[in-house]
Amino acid sequence: MKKLAIIAAAAAFLGLAQAPEVRAQEELPSHDWSFSGIFGTFDRAKQQRGFQVYREVCSACHSLRQVAFRNLSDLGYNEDEIRAIAASYQVEDGPDDNGDMFVRDGIPSDRFPPPFPNENAARAANGGALPVDLSLVAKSRMGGPDYIYHLLTGYQDPPPDVEMMEGMYYNAYFPGHQIAMAPPLMDGVVTYADGTPATLHQLAEDVTYFLTWAAEPNLEARKRMGMKVILFLLIFTGLLYAVKRKVWANLH
Repeated sequence: MKKLAIIAAAAAFLGLAQAPEVRAQEELPSHDWSFSGIFGTFDRAKQQRGFQVYREVCSACHSLRQVAFRNLSDLGYNEDEIRAIAASYQVEDGPDDNGDMFVRDGIPSDRFPPPFPNENAARAANGGALPVDLSLVAKSRMGGPDYIYHLLTGYQDPPPDVEMMEGMYYNAYFPGHQIAMAPPLMDGVVTYADGTPATLHQLAEDVTYFLTWAAEPNLEARKRMGMKVILFLLIFTGLLYAVKRKVWANLH
């Protein structure tokens, strides 16, 4: 038993000695978001530009399974625009009368179809890495919107003392700093319909607005309800205090 313990300790030491150094993750700076704070609201123009970024760049690899086309009305799109957007996608449906699946144009009630038919196809197309679904990424990642924004803008050349694994990219804000996703955004990768300069930071900010809405579409309604509840409680507290003064006034 003593020999086994010595062998195990030696193996552990060798393993630690050969393990690559893990650099500390960069602290996420706080970005200025219009939806922050109790009075915060979404910026519709940024959301629509962010949807354009998702549609033209991110959707090639990442799904948005929890969002239906009709939900785009929250971003300011009208019914005709939503129908046109939905029809630009091919959606699998069925089975038909013969028991076969078929493909048709999307309709507003459909959800965004995934870019790959299954997980194996997604991994095969991405060097073994599985692109995450972006529906809830703004809530499922520590730091939320700040994490998304800084991840998209955090690609850089690795420090001299960092040995990169094959097929990986250095990102200052990704845990471990080595990420399989190539830099998805760069200046001018999208031509905005409203003429806004498509710089890297503008693209990252806009798509973060869109993904934050996708993860929390009721954010504005929740905040409005919260303010109404607080106002009600303040008024109710004042009434209770007035009643208390009235009831106990004769006892003083």
